[in-house]
Amino acid sequence: MAASFGVSLWFVFFFLLSCLSLFCSADDKITIGEILKDGDNITSKEGNFVLGFFSPTGSSKRYLGIWYADVTVQTVVWVANRHKPVPDKNGTFLIDQIGNLVVKNGHGDSLWWSNVTIATKNSTACLLDNGNLVILNYDRNAARLNKELWQSFLHPTDTFLPEMKVFMERQGKERKVFSSWTNESDPSPGRYSLGVDPRGAPQIVIWDGPNRRWRSGHFDGVEFSGVPNVTRSTLFSGFKINNEDDTSYFTYTASDTSFFVRFQITVTGNELQQRWDEDKEQWSTLQSRPSGGCDLYNFCGNFAECHEQVCLCVKGFVPRVEEQWHAGNRTGGCIRRTELECRKSSIVQRNDSAKDDGFVAVQRVKLPDYADIIADAQNTDACKTKCLSNCSCNAYAFVKGINCMIWTEDLVDIEQFEEGGNTLYVRLDPSEVGKKNRTIVIIIVSVLVALALVVMAAVWLVCRYRARKRESKRINEIPKNHLVRSGEFSADLSGPGDLSVEGHQGNGSELAFFSFSMVAKATDDFSLANKLGQGGFGPVFKGRLPCGQEVAVKRLSQKSGQGDEEFKNEITLIAKLQHRNLVRLLGCCIEGEEKILLYEYMPNKSLDTFLFDPARKSQLDWRKRFSIIEGIARGLLYLHRDSRLRIIHRDLKASNILLDEEMNPKISDFGMARIFGGNQNEANTNRVVGTYGYMAPEYAMEGLFSGKSDVYSFGILLLEIISGRRNTSFRSDEHSGIIGYAWEKWDEGRPMDLVDRSIWDGCQHDEALRCIHLAMLCVQDLAVHRPNMSSVVLMLETDNMRLPLPRQPTYTSMRRSVDADMWHGNQDLPSSNNVTISVLIGR
Repeated sequence: MAASFGVSLWFVFFFLLSCLSLFCSADDKITIGEILKDGDNITSKEGNFVLGFFSPTGSSKRYLGIWYADVTVQTVVWVANRHKPVPDKNGTFLIDQIGNLVVKNGHGDSLWWSNVTIATKNSTACLLDNGNLVILNYDRNAARLNKELWQSFLHPTDTFLPEMKVFMERQGKERKVFSSWTNESDPSPGRYSLGVDPRGAPQIVIWDGPNRRWRSGHFDGVEFSGVPNVTRSTLFSGFKINNEDDTSYFTYTASDTSFFVRFQITVTGNELQQRWDEDKEQWSTLQSRPSGGCDLYNFCGNFAECHEQVCLCVKGFVPRVEEQWHAGNRTGGCIRRTELECRKSSIVQRNDSAKDDGFVAVQRVKLPDYADIIADAQNTDACKTKCLSNCSCNAYAFVKGINCMIWTEDLVDIEQFEEGGNTLYVRLDPSEVGKKNRTIVIIIVSVLVALALVVMAAVWLVCRYRARKRESKRINEIPKNHLVRSGEFSADLSGPGDLSVEGHQGNGSELAFFSFSMVAKATDDFSLANKLGQGGFGPVFKGRLPCGQEVAVKRLSQKSGQGDEEFKNEITLIAKLQHRNLVRLLGCCIEGEEKILLYEYMPNKSLDTFLFDPARKSQLDWRKRFSIIEGIARGLLYLHRDSRLRIIHRDLKASNILLDEEMNPKISDFGMARIFGGNQNEANTNRVVGTYGYMAPEYAMEGLFSGKSDVYSFGILLLEIISGRRNTSFRSDEHSGIIGYAWEKWDEGRPMDLVDRSIWDGCQHDEALRCIHLAMLCVQDLAVHRPNMSSVVLMLETDNMRLPLPRQPTYTSMRRSVDADMWHGNQDLPSSNNVTISVLIGR
């Protein structure tokens, strides 16, 4: 009998050990007494995940983490000691004598521990194939296997993996579960967090510190109502809410385990859903939220709805502060035009007067935040009755899978969709029900007034264009005796001797003419010591006028193919332009074969001298670069829309952006510029000129140019400013230029990799990401897909504006030698200096 009993004990013991082997094998666990050193790893049973020490990109500090085993780009999904890194490679990982996981540095100091509440001396840490690190324990006295005394899935960092449980707090309290890294090099908790708000129907929420940044909309058991335009991937069986021990939690599973999938809260505050593409060996983005604009939390304020970046008060409501609203400041939101009957009536009459209130249906919307569920209202009519019986109720909705929802607080974060969404019934005073939407009437009237103004402006521009042509002809026919002699100014020059005074070169009659002898004296006979640079037009020298003012002197090269036409362009164009971000033309010299222009002197020379110089680029921190980007954009907007003449620059590049003593940008070199008439939007030329790498596809291929051509060049320049590298420096077997490289990073969900590492620490990530997004829109293949400069400036200066998603560029500018016979008989040859023909080749 005793022998039989002993055999039974051994059977139970081996049975329990076999159960343990179902969870762990020899290579995926660590037991008490074992030490995992830096450089040693453990791998899950099926080889999906690895646990070990790693260093983030750009950092030498060491962290214990878990990452995908078969993903060629190391992708960390969990970090243990994110608050306290190991300073060197002497860190260790072990299970201490009471069963806790511990990370120690080389001196034996504990930097992180698992804080297991149940002490045990029979613990085993095991890395499971779903990425969960668990502590298992065999209790011999109780003769049972206790698993998951602790698990990493209950202490996540920034990544939500399949099978992970996100528990919801009781009593409707929001719970922040995931927190972003501080930046790509620092996994310590950043400013953004992601979690669940269970009030009403559960929602996924992103917080920026204490403030909400985005919410998914209410979960109806199948999908989140705030993202109806995102087709659910077949890789997911969908989110589910499960109940366990009087608690509820979110989870999701991958329907196809052959793919790696994940959700992540990024360093820029976005919820990113990705899958691993084995063929391309990169992460493919399935969705990213928020996408800006209306997607951002309460973009238009309380009691307002947002549709395609346009904010409108809900019917029956008006802006709280009219002046601020029409000026673009929507933070005040809207208020009721007429108070509800039940709130106007006396206490005795309230119940009866509430029946008189009506409702207006707002369709296809993300329902407002902070809803309450009314469990005993089982249909729409019952839900309406419940709302009417509560004077605090502002709206109701009846949603399949959720049932009756009412809102007793302000209606916040309403977004209207083209399709999908739910219907919200907003409660109004009876006098407001059935009225025409006054906002629509105002919009129609505004559009008609705007059209009238456009017609008037077009007539005015035509008149100014004709006047300009007459004035240009007069300037070109100035006789020689009107030129300056003996170092004196022309009699036509008015104003003080200091030409730098603002506003003294606004029209043709105020342009100063200088004699060649004066210019030669000012530049010390064009001394090489005074030479500032060389462009397609010719050399540029520093000079000093008799009055003491420093100037930049541009001398037309005798060998340049750019001659009288370009020279006249600069005179007729720049002399009429006044803007703080355009270089000012002070005067000119025309004597014999000499054609010379005098500009205001820029002590910091051109943008490329800083941007592409490894020793000087750090002087352009992010604040200065963003200021330069804004300045260039405002200068282009002035040329395209606000100047007396509509002007297309056609040669925008880093070397044509000059910097004054305060690093303010000024657009220069108008030799290739063209004037458009008041109602002209596009032109064609047989002579394609410009700078390699900056020309838009339609211009390089067909000779078509417009304001969108400058927008394309601006996009290239924007990417160069952000990355601190020339367009051509990105050429390799994989990339034809900066556009190809930028799109690859964008498509991988890692656009911040573009940012110049010399300014990374001080970079404002939100601004940089917005600039990268804008640049990708500017370099779209088709001009119609690019924004105009008005939209570009608005996107730059509006933090919460929603930007459309860019399409993948399919063409790239490639240099091709031009056969001389191609230009045979054409006297208007392109310059050999810094000007090439670009041919676009399909990728």
